[in-house]
Formats: sequence, structure tokens, C-alpha cells
Amino acid sequence: MRVRESLFHGETATLRRHAVQILGAGVAAADPGTGVHRAVRLQGDRLVVNGRAYDLATGRVFVVGAGKASARMAAALEEILGDRLTSGAVITKYGYGWSLRRIMLIEAGHPLPDAAGHGGARRIAEIADAAASDDLIFVVISGGGSALLPMPAGGITLEEKTAATDLLLRSGATISEVNAVRKHLSRIKGGQLARLAAPARVVTLILSDVLGNPLDAIASGPTVPDPTTFADALAIVDRFVLRGHLPASVLGHLEQGAAGLIPETPKPGDPVFAGVQTVIVGDITVAAAAAVERAQALGYRTRLHETNAQGEAREVGARFGTMVRDARASAPPEALPLCLVMGGETTVTVRGTGRGGRNQELALAAAGPIAGLPQTLAAAFGTDGTDGPTDAAGAVADGATLARARARGLDPDEALRTNDAYPFFAALDDLIITGPTHTNVDDLWLGLMGQAPAGGSRTAS
Repeated sequence: MRVRESLFHGETATLRRHAVQILGAGVAAADPGTGVHRAVRLQGDRLVVNGRAYDLATGRVFVVGAGKASARMAAALEEILGDRLTSGAVITKYGYGWSLRRIMLIEAGHPLPDAAGHGGARRIAEIADAAASDDLIFVVISGGGSALLPMPAGGITLEEKTAATDLLLRSGATISEVNAVRKHLSRIKGGQLARLAAPARVVTLILSDVLGNPLDAIASGPTVPDPTTFADALAIVDRFVLRGHLPASVLGHLEQGAAGLIPETPKPGDPVFAGVQTVIVGDITVAAAAAVERAQALGYRTRLHETNAQGEAREVGARFGTMVRDARASAPPEALPLCLVMGGETTVTVRGTGRGGRNQELALAAAGPIAGLPQTLAAAFGTDGTDGPTDAAGAVADGATLARARARGLDPDEALRTNDAYPFFAALDDLIITGPTHTNVDDLWLGLMGQAPAGGSRTAS
């Protein structure tokens, strides 16, 4: 994983280099192509997916899907299937494309949907709807799929659905809450793609970006049962006091659904799911385990704290910074250097008009507790290479961050208050900028403490 050389500066320059190597190992381990090859094998006329066999002697094979990793996943299926693949269409974020031969690649807007995504979703729906009972449809799903697969319910325009999505994202709602509403504003999410494809055979391959891997929440679960209801969606709208701000068509659709005037999304036990197999090909635990292994190989005594942390980015960041500070203070000399690994996905309640993302905000909040500590840093990183609406994947804070900032006239408290972490870290050359990683398995956070090792391996404590 390559980043700008300007990131490696100050007394923590070597720690920073090691942090990038450790994070890069996590990204490499979560490569979606590797995950697909691990799950899918072609054996003559039989295709074996996670132990389940499919006869390819008759019928066609299609690949559809959406997400930041969908193009890489589709490429892996092209490699496996070769000439047995008929065609398909996948939608990914602008800049996240991959070379495909038989599958149509569509790049579209994220985190807010656009017309390109809308057109791609219609094409995917057409492929699913035209499939016959002996056809096999692969659906490749990864983080970002909800925004990249927009097909609004009747009476709702794309602009109106986009406005509703923007309100939810800025409200501090969790991704599961956002997706519960999205599913009930869509004609394709919440199991409705499986409804379109039935009775064709469907294999869904998922690279998970949702903690705990709830299948219905990842990309709003287009091929799995939806346990949420219109009433649940309305309750989320009310929880964040958005009823008076939603477009009238959106609110009206949810209210009609809650009143039983619009059919619900398909639920557990619906026969449309009889021919659907779902396989997780990668998640945050794979990335975190690889990060731990790389840190140990570099010579750090390494602790994996957890991989399912949630909450407000600034609050989680403050806690993480405190954990790093306390670990540094309590560690005897022989326990250093130390690496603390943590994973999860936070939310940001947008209160200001600044620019940033959840990992930049988390790193900024972590800077306070570790201020003044020598040879100590905290790094926060989005495994997809994108943190919020910025070109950064995250940021690094060390013991000198706040002092350096104030020397330049930067106010860290004001940057937090206005959600303006991006220009704060940009001025300090502390942004982690990687470009697209073609994977997406939540976020990784590192705390590195002590004199950077010259090499060697140490076991976890």
C-alpha cells in the first residue's frame, strides 16, 4: 500500500512507516479477489461454491452486483468461469473500476447515488428478471452497495431519495438504520432482487463492511430476507427527528407502507429465497488478524483489542487515545514497542460545515489523550481508501500533533466542533492518502508506542 512520503516525518517517522505496513497487510488480506477464489471452484461442468455444487451443463451464468469491491470480485469470477460466463453488470464507485471482459462495468456516485447508478440498477434488474430457472446468477456485494444500487420505489425520484439518504447520513444514524429506511424506498433492495431473479439459482458473494455481518444490512441486503418493516423505517425517521425534513413523496411512501397499502419487502421464509446461497468472502476480522501478524513480524508486542467498536467517532477516538496513553504508561520497558490493534465502524453526527470523515475525526479526538507522549501515535484508517467525502483514507496523530497544530494557528477543538478534520491534518501532512484499495471491510485503528524496532518478531501479550 503506497502513501505520500510526506506522511513520514518527525520523531515518529519510523513508527508511521510501520503503521502503513501494518495497515497495508490488513488491506491485502481482505482482497476480495482472493476471497472469491477461496469460495468458488470450477470442476468440469460443476461449480462448487463453499461446498455446494451447481451443474453448469445447462443454463446461463450471469454476474451482477454493486459495491466498492464489486469490480474486483467480478474480475475474479471472470477468471474462474472463463467462457462459461454469459454476461453481467456491476456498479462501483468512481475510480474503483477494474478491467472486465464480459461483464459491464458501471462507475457511479457514492455516498450519494446518481443517475449512473440508477441506470446500472435498472440494467441489473433487467438481467435478474429475464433469468430462467436453470440459469445461475452471481450477485457480488460489498460496502457502498446501497448508494451504488439506487432504484427508487414508484412515485419517488432519484433526487428525492438522495435527499433522504443525505439527511440520514448526516443525522448520526448507524449504517443498519440508514439501510432499514433505504430498503423501504427501493424496488431492488431488502430481498427484492431475489424476488426478481426467482426461480433462477442465485449465489450471493459478500465482502462485509458491517460489524457482525448482518446479511440484511450489507448493501441493504438485495438477495436476503428483510426482517425490518415500514414501521421500523418510520421509527428511525422519528428517532432522528427527520419527519419534517424528508421529501413529501418519501414520507408518504413510508406512511402508506406502514398502513399496509404497499407490499412489504420479502421476509424470512419467503419461497423466493429457496434457491439463494449466501457466502461471506471477507470481513474486518480477516484484516485485523493480518494486521496483528504483520505488527508481530515487525517486532511489536501486539494486542488485538476488538473488531466491533461502534459509536460517535469523536467519542471512540477519545477512548482509543486514552487506551493508547494508558497502555504506554503501564507498559514496562521490556514490553515496548507495543502495537494496539482495534477495528470497527463509527458514525459522525454532522454539526458543522467542515470537511472530513469518521477516521480523520477519530484520529483528531485521539490526539488529545496522547499529547506530549514521545514515540507514540494513533492511526485511523478506512480499508476502502476513502474516508467520508474526501480523498483521504484516514489520518495519523502523535504526541506532537496538538503542539504542531497550535504553532501553525490551528485550533483542534474548533476543527472537532465543525467537523473540519481534513484541512487540520492536511496542514500537518498527517493525512493517509492511498487511493482506491478495491476492498471494504470497515476501519482499522492502530496505536504504536515505544522506540520503533529495527526488525524481528515478538509474540502477542
